[in-house]
Amino acid sequence: MAKKKETGEDMANDDVVEKKKLIIKDLEDLPGVGEVSAEKLRRAGYDDLQKIAASSPHELDEIAEIGVEKAKLTISAARDSLEMGYESADKILERRKQIGRITTGSKELDGLIGGGVETMSITECYGKFSSGKSQIGFQLALNVQKPVEQGGLGGSVLFVDTESTFRPERIAQLAQNAGLDPDTALKNIYVAKAVNSDHQMVLIDKAEEMIKEKNIRLIVVDSMTAHFRADYIGRGALSDRQQKLNKHVHMLQKLADKHNLAVYITNQVMDNPGIMFGDPTTPIGGHVLAHAATYRIYLRKGKEEKRIARLVDSPNMPEGECVFKVTPKGIAD
Repeated sequence: MAKKKETGEDMANDDVVEKKKLIIKDLEDLPGVGEVSAEKLRRAGYDDLQKIAASSPHELDEIAEIGVEKAKLTISAARDSLEMGYESADKILERRKQIGRITTGSKELDGLIGGGVETMSITECYGKFSSGKSQIGFQLALNVQKPVEQGGLGGSVLFVDTESTFRPERIAQLAQNAGLDPDTALKNIYVAKAVNSDHQMVLIDKAEEMIKEKNIRLIVVDSMTAHFRADYIGRGALSDRQQKLNKHVHMLQKLADKHNLAVYITNQVMDNPGIMFGDPTTPIGGHVLAHAATYRIYLRKGKEEKRIARLVDSPNMPEGECVFKVTPKGIAD
């Protein structure tokens, strides 16, 4: 079959399409979206082309009231402008060279997870009370402020406190022992106390402006599941809880990817009565959190200051254990 010859008109149409791709920079540039519709989308959190491209037509219609057919055109244009699709693995490898790592203060613990808590990832620590989960969070909140050559990222911190466990006195103590100015260290940590699971989700959904303005390189959520566990009680509420938890953790991952920042979350545990032999300790959140966390670490309390960390899951590191200490001066070997 003869190949159809491209006419001057076809080439002109291609040029128009290419120009449209280039000029779509804001929501108002999308077909079917005017100033009013764009404002509605922004209020609902759809403030960039990537979020529009990842939405569904019915979802977009419900928010902006532009009709399903127009919504399809809008999403298609957003996807075209972003050139969404496949890319070769070597490009991904090149992009991963931009990943930074925050030291925990313990070389043993850093080695267990590949050199420290990495950006573009979610690192989860779970364990019983007094196992060191919050202490690692405090240490990371200080260490991320250090320059890269000292194991930091030279940035600030968003700290979401859900269990009223944040202690600025401890941060000041850690800063003083590290030879840093306690006042400066505390000013670089922006804390919000979540009152319930919905408030916790809103704090993360609205964090983007703060991330841009304050050079945020680490988000700490301590703990991830406390409010979800309290707000959704019984088996009847389990499905709703898991759906909201799934949305919440994916928003954290999206922020980590987009802004090349690290996410550290702590998780509560329960004893599984079905386990007759061995350790019955099971993290809350089920498969949703198990799949979402890039690095999953189980912490146990040892004698005196010692803590045992076991790497349960990682995409690139082998399972293993290490011992570290929680001392008045901070996390150490």
